[in-house]
Amino acid sequence: MRNATLLGCSAGLAAALSAYAQPACAHAVVGDRFFPATIATDDPGVADELSLPTVSSFKTGDDPAARELDVSGEYSKRLTSRLGVSFGETWTRLRTPGAGKVQGFQNLETTVKYQFVASPEHEAILAVGLSAEWARTGADQVGAEHHSTFTPTFYFGKGAGELPDGLAWARPFAVTGLVGYALPSRAHDGPDANARVLRYGLALEYSFPYLSSHVKDYGLPDFVNHLTPVVEAAFETPVANTSGARTTGTVNPGLIWSGRRFQLGAEATLPINRQSGRGAGFVVQAHFFLDDLFPRSIGKPIW
Repeated sequence: MRNATLLGCSAGLAAALSAYAQPACAHAVVGDRFFPATIATDDPGVADELSLPTVSSFKTGDDPAARELDVSGEYSKRLTSRLGVSFGETWTRLRTPGAGKVQGFQNLETTVKYQFVASPEHEAILAVGLSAEWARTGADQVGAEHHSTFTPTFYFGKGAGELPDGLAWARPFAVTGLVGYALPSRAHDGPDANARVLRYGLALEYSFPYLSSHVKDYGLPDFVNHLTPVVEAAFETPVANTSGARTTGTVNPGLIWSGRRFQLGAEATLPINRQSGRGAGFVVQAHFFLDDLFPRSIGKPIW
């Protein structure tokens, strides 16, 4: 494999990034391709980043007053250029017609991720990771589980830059995704069964920064040249010890605006069935590139 990590960038890409103020090397960049940090599905990148806040709201019942509000944050740190760890926490407020409002933190989540392939010529990234949700670190009243859950996960990202000249308009397309298998630390919490769950998702992106930098500059407004329209889909399918549970998930169309030091994202959340939610919701996120904000201190790998 060529000497290229997730953080490696070509000289031509560096010039383009400077011209269009895209995120510089140190995020999910491989060859000419920059994969923005997605919201509903984790991207394959290993980087020094901070997502704060991520705010989502959606209905949890037929009554208009039944809603859930989640405010979360995640800090990601590179241990080496290919190995990283992240810590995430979510504060939840539940509002129901009968019980009123309850609020509290969910269980702490951690992830270790290793990027083992970064191919500039194919605009491809592959990574593996292990996520953990730690039991009894959250509040019972907002549904924090009494068992831990461990999820080995495979991540991927692929750009369409290899398409022929006749399909040059499609080269800005890219796809990222993940497949994980969630394993509870025990089969039951009292009478309640804890299912083993297949977690999977996909994000389809069209990068206007890539279009203007590496296909053709159509003279679009500068704001548009920073946008990436995206459609994400995230699902969970119980596969063992299910107790009759069904597949749940959402489809999230939205936009991501990427700058050199941060990005902003907003998506609608559309449940795929009634078990997934009772109506459309939304999620917004501010995401900071610490490797560009603090390149000489907290923004560089420990080793």
